[in-house]
Amino acid sequence: MNALDTYFDNLYALLARTHETQKDAMETAARRIAQCFKDGGMLYTFGTGHGHLLALEIFYRAGGMARVCPILDEKLMLHVSAAGSTLEERKEAWVALLLERYPIKAGDVLISISNSGRNAVPVLLAKEAQQRGAYVIALTSMNHTTAVTSRNSLNLRLFETADLILDNGGVLGDASVSFADGSMVGPTSTAIGAALLQAIVCRVKELSLEEGFEADFFKSSNVDGGDEWNDRLIERYKDMIPGLL
Repeated sequence: MNALDTYFDNLYALLARTHETQKDAMETAARRIAQCFKDGGMLYTFGTGHGHLLALEIFYRAGGMARVCPILDEKLMLHVSAAGSTLEERKEAWVALLLERYPIKAGDVLISISNSGRNAVPVLLAKEAQQRGAYVIALTSMNHTTAVTSRNSLNLRLFETADLILDNGGVLGDASVSFADGSMVGPTSTAIGAALLQAIVCRVKELSLEEGFEADFFKSSNVDGGDEWNDRLIERYKDMIPGLL
């Protein structure tokens, strides 16, 4: 068995374990998001570094929910300065700046994403959102975050600021395949995080049909009628979601 097989075996096992251990948390998340939509609230997503990939995972996506607002700033992402983003996510001043642009309020839901759960911005943003009355979901690795200290003035890690924890089950350091020279490669947090989030999306859709409330979902723009369907949703939400138009 080579490293290709090892990585997939690790991922299969982790997906199965996550499905079982996080089923109740996923159900709770879906129901809180469903209630948010019923009440006219917004689902916000946020992550720094590679975490922002998951913040975008359920935004403007074929088969995805329309009332999703990712909290984005280039300096906290990877494409301008990858190394610089690592330093920026430790600066607490970002929280106030982000909340000026993304006015999270009572009744909204925030999914804050950080594998380590230790750096200032995702942690303190979650704390402030909670204080504003939003329901906060942390997507993190409990194995990793419980093995490290915090890097913020409140001395908190992400799971300590959340109403609900989604645990991606990853190992300390995220990489899952070990080699003879002592190195570790093959992170799992993105694959597992995406599976957790998309499963929740599916359950929200199911709940909307079971309970009869409106929850808008995008179609693929690459199928017939998709552009027309999506244009209607973009017009509806363009003033609520920066970057949608």
